[in-house]
Amino acid sequence: MRRGPIPGGTGAVRPLRTYGDPVLHAPSREVTPADRPLAGLVEDMFATMYAARGVGLAACQIGVPLRVFVYDCPDDEDRRHRGHVINPRLVSTGGVTVRGPEGCLSLPGLEAPTPRADLAVIEGEDLHGSPVSVEGEGFFARCLQHEFDHLDGGLYTDRLSGLRRRRTLRAVRRAAWSGPLPAEPGSALLQDAPAIPPRG
Repeated sequence: MRRGPIPGGTGAVRPLRTYGDPVLHAPSREVTPADRPLAGLVEDMFATMYAARGVGLAACQIGVPLRVFVYDCPDDEDRRHRGHVINPRLVSTGGVTVRGPEGCLSLPGLEAPTPRADLAVIEGEDLHGSPVSVEGEGFFARCLQHEFDHLDGGLYTDRLSGLRRRRTLRAVRRAAWSGPLPAEPGSALLQDAPAIPPRG
């Protein structure tokens, strides 16, 4: 049973940015003392994540280009991990590389098998400036790496290659929420890529 206030309980749900929005494709900047306090932002991020039924959210996904992410994510044993990290650093990854289904709140309705390390350690700080270290295994490690990638301007689609990447980006182009996509080398290949089969 959870004790104390639930994160996001006093936050506001903010609009999510979707693939193609410039804020998602550029590195976020380090949080400085001038950016604090951040409690309101973190509350809004939790509220937005829960409203969208996500397990993690980076600040850039609501248009704030700061190095902050929140999470409420299970591991492979279904143990819940919940918290936030400010100015995170991915200090190590290990174990085997696992290709597993991965989606993103900024690409709603889509997912693709994405390679990730099975172990990950993130270090950073909390709202009060105290150091934090978060270790993840399995699905939780995937979640940590996914959110960290956002802060460097990356999405899971950047880790795809070949046919998987072409099919996923073609689905992005066809999505109802899709706007102008960022130009990328080889994007002409998308013209002839086979469509992703519809899901039932």
